[in-house]
Amino acid sequence: MEPRHPLPPFTRETAIRKIQMAEDAWNSKDPERVSKAYTANSEWRNRGSFINGSEEIIKFLTEKWQRELNYRLKKEYWAHTDNRIAVRFEYEYQNTEGKWFRAYGNENWEFDEDGYMAKRYASINDVEIAEADRIIK
Repeated sequence: MEPRHPLPPFTRETAIRKIQMAEDAWNSKDPERVSKAYTANSEWRNRGSFINGSEEIIKFLTEKWQRELNYRLKKEYWAHTDNRIAVRFEYEYQNTEGKWFRAYGNENWEFDEDGYMAKRYASINDVEIAEADRIIK
């Protein structure tokens, strides 16, 4: 696999670039595209789910975006070290019953030397909102 720039060790600027790349990919709602940023055996904790490897990532994201309609995400830099980035995020979505939610959370990412994410740990909370209260469009 080709290196996925920017590579560690990260500076504040390259960490922010990596975050924007992730935001853009997730907002595409394309599980295949998103999965290409991760190692083949990437480890995830997403809420109470434990996901391992590309196939499970694609399956998880496919099911997620079947439930979370009109999904829109915003990620923000929190901190970084040589090969790790911490992110604060929020996203909004509509469930299959038409109710709107805003999810808030934090992610901790660890990258391999080629710039692929090897570990992703996400803690997320959802709050029901009125459609008029949406802020991410």
